[in-house]
Amino acid sequence: MALKPTIYKFRVNLADTNRNQFDDINLTVAKHPSENEVRMLVRIFAFCLNNTPNLTFTKGLSEQEEPDIWELSDIGDILTWIEVGEPSADRVKKAARKSKQTHFYTFNENKSDVWFNKNQNVLREYDASITQFDFAPIEELVAGLERTNDLSLMISGNSMFATLGDVNTEITITELQVKS
Repeated sequence: MALKPTIYKFRVNLADTNRNQFDDINLTVAKHPSENEVRMLVRIFAFCLNNTPNLTFTKGLSEQEEPDIWELSDIGDILTWIEVGEPSADRVKKAARKSKQTHFYTFNENKSDVWFNKNQNVLREYDASITQFDFAPIEELVAGLERTNDLSLMISGNSMFATLGDVNTEITITELQVKS
């Protein structure tokens, strides 16, 4: 019998001073059985950094043809493709060809640096933004995670200040590749 996803609810108070966006967002997120809590939080951060009214979570890890998050046009075209992790160059190429905006968010301690350094020459060929989150502060936030959560995010410059439960932390955002 297949394991079922675990459902988490988030009431997010978002203050994104970079985009002059201040919003309260209610998110219901399914954590895939093979996904850890850090990756799930990174999906939420990626959602908040790109928040628009039509942005939605997809089936993610359950569906290879879809990103973790996307925004579709009224006729079903992919406007924004957002994915978490260290994808293959072929995956970046596919995403860049299928969507108008493509964003990848990496977070794995040491692994994302190695991945980017190994692939950066190939990745430059594609019109995709690649952003790295500092791993340790996100791992700290896991201690405050419950099934129903109040998350406060303040984004300013290359920092994201997060409060989840009783845990407060600053997460550094590093732009590894900026979309041209």
